[in-house]
Amino acid sequence: MQLTVPGSLGGERVDKAVALLSGLARSQVNHLVEAGAVRVDGHPVATRSRRLVAGEVLDVDVPAAGDPSLVPDPSVEVPVVFEDDHVVVVDKPAGLVVHPGAGNQTGTMVHGLLARYPELAGVGGDGTRPGVVHRLDAGTSGLLVVARTGEAFHHLVAQLGARTVERRYRTLVHGRVAAPAGVVDGPIGRDPRDPTRHAVVAGGKQARTHYEVVDRGSDTTLLACRLETGRTHQIRVHLAGIGHPVVGDVLYGGHPDLGLTRPYLHAFRLAFHHPATRERVAFESPVPPDLVEADARR
Repeated sequence: MQLTVPGSLGGERVDKAVALLSGLARSQVNHLVEAGAVRVDGHPVATRSRRLVAGEVLDVDVPAAGDPSLVPDPSVEVPVVFEDDHVVVVDKPAGLVVHPGAGNQTGTMVHGLLARYPELAGVGGDGTRPGVVHRLDAGTSGLLVVARTGEAFHHLVAQLGARTVERRYRTLVHGRVAAPAGVVDGPIGRDPRDPTRHAVVAGGKQARTHYEVVDRGSDTTLLACRLETGRTHQIRVHLAGIGHPVVGDVLYGGHPDLGLTRPYLHAFRLAFHHPATRERVAFESPVPPDLVEADARR
């Protein structure tokens, strides 16, 4: 959005003026100011209380409105373990796609959540994934948090950037991992040989995965992993990169052993600072039945 400040807005605070012009809540405008998305005469606004002068040029990077193709779908069952006016914590089952994308335009978690929480539409500025703060692969089960307000969204995204969100996963890998614990540190990007895969590549985005051994079998190892960053397929790529692909992960060299039809990967713990109360909250998810059965077959 760009306009020359008219006389009627001369002397008005920039946050109030942007809220009036864009229809956004003042809290969302404040986050835009903090992100440098509000500019006057080409210069980012340093404080939301700045007074506008008639004739100045105001530029605002307004978040996209909700995608009109995102029709709420109450038939999509989304297991919710916690909800309040600010956040929703979901225990996603394996097989449920988080948001629309290539080949998955309907029946996603977002469609189901919109039927239950219509106010999600437009939260976060990306019309195809309203409220989605972080994702899980379709084949991964477990916990993720969704923001119900713009303020909660920006606060949670900031926590991810500061690496204060705790995300722990249970996974079973091929082979016996020798060290009791370790860190895989390798940049991740698109696999230059296969665009459907990711890989550790020079020039990729920084990625760090911590792991510790929970139990060793004859030819498999049960691990608990903690994400320091959150790249696409990060745990799967990193563990395959050290020679221990996830059991059931055929994309990265694993085998569909133990009766599994998806990768053995479950997000069992999630902790963060509540965006409204600032208190630390934590949630845990039990291992789903298909992984329990795989454990019994080891």
